[in-house]
Amino acid sequence: MIMKGKKGLIVGLANNKSIAYGIAKACAEQGAEMAFTYLNDALKKRVEPIAAEFGSDKVYELDVGNETHMAGIAALIEKDFGKIDFLVHSVAFAPKEALSEPFMKTTKSAFAIAMDVSVYSLIDLTNRLESVLSDNASVLTLSYLGGPKYIPNYNVMGVAKAALESTVRYMAVELGAKGQRVNAISAGPIRTLAAAGIGDFKQILNWNEANAPLKQNVTTDQVGNSAMYLLSDLASGVTGEVHYVDAGYNIMGMAAIEKNEEGKTVLCWDERGNDKE
Repeated sequence: MIMKGKKGLIVGLANNKSIAYGIAKACAEQGAEMAFTYLNDALKKRVEPIAAEFGSDKVYELDVGNETHMAGIAALIEKDFGKIDFLVHSVAFAPKEALSEPFMKTTKSAFAIAMDVSVYSLIDLTNRLESVLSDNASVLTLSYLGGPKYIPNYNVMGVAKAALESTVRYMAVELGAKGQRVNAISAGPIRTLAAAGIGDFKQILNWNEANAPLKQNVTTDQVGNSAMYLLSDLASGVTGEVHYVDAGYNIMGMAAIEKNEEGKTVLCWDERGNDKE
């Protein structure tokens, strides 16, 4: 098995619909041992059964904004694993009003929170775990097309994802000197707890499915398999990359078109679910 003997930490898993769940599943199927974190008591009840599903009883409370939690995470890892070979960072947050109001109305406070939780936490967490990351460790974070491109209603999270992708590149250079790798996966839209905060998300899903070259939305299993590759030794020569797993949607320069029964060019889909000229 590809991940046999590998040990890792999954940060940010919320439930079995999470992209992080798909990643953990793929890694477990390939023999990896994992520890998991939960944000609060409400999520602990969800995460513990998932950890058990993957044969783990290593579950830690971790709020990336809590200094006590962050200061103690390396000691917990060292006690249970010694060192780990991979880290999955699946953490993002912006205040609700920053996603519902126009982007230009983003407050300084909301901007700072989004950047701190969604971007700086990757840097901070990796630094905190420096002593327990193996020499060839792989770090993986999750991005979205709303970083390099405009996506309706994504607002400040788009700016945060752009910063996250740049962070991956800068981290890759510095950690590369140690033989460690850092990459990001940019997944297509998936119904997750985090996606519930994005306005008109159903429209985004429908549009992506209609216009992606593969004419489908991706699943957490598909994203998980790609993530497992990046976390494994199969990707030992890959770092600083943003790997798209979105059924090819990111390559499209305009909406897909096709011919109707009358031979006229139509868009594949519009907001009412009907073709239109």
